[in-house]
Amino acid sequence: MSEENIVQVNTKNLQVATFAAGCFWGVEDVFNRIKGVKSTMVGYTGGWFNNPTYRDVCTDKTGHAEAVQVQFDPNEVSYEDLLKVFWSIHNPTTKNRQGPDIGSQYRSMISYHTPEQELAAKRSKEELESSGNLIGRRIVTEIVPASTFYKAEGYHQKYYQKRGGGSCYI
Repeated sequence: MSEENIVQVNTKNLQVATFAAGCFWGVEDVFNRIKGVKSTMVGYTGGWFNNPTYRDVCTDKTGHAEAVQVQFDPNEVSYEDLLKVFWSIHNPTTKNRQGPDIGSQYRSMISYHTPEQELAAKRSKEELESSGNLIGRRIVTEIVPASTFYKAEGYHQKYYQKRGGGSCYI
């Protein structure tokens, strides 16, 4: 293969965003389809239990949420655009639940990695709350500093790509 056919990604310009919006399979699938998103990884974050497994997190006793870590190129897609997708793919007004999935591991959460992400997340939440689209409902989404992100087991990664869809609520 000649060198002109090799595409290289400049990773030093990439940024990271972390979102929890219910079952991570569907959330990952949506973010994976966005132009400018270079990679996604599902895992667990926001809890106190070290090195959790899926089985641990499903007990609803680790404090972790199922989450997706998104690596993106801000020259191709903005963090604000990723936030719009986040708000549109789940119900941010249900506490510890998305569709039939119940438990704190399915909570709505934005884990910010920079002060700019924190401001953008809070601003986007305020805009959605004042839009009138929620009809008396209150957003319960947590906006918190990013904490340790534990990569989920391999069979969870790109689950929909491997299995051709599934039963996740999104």
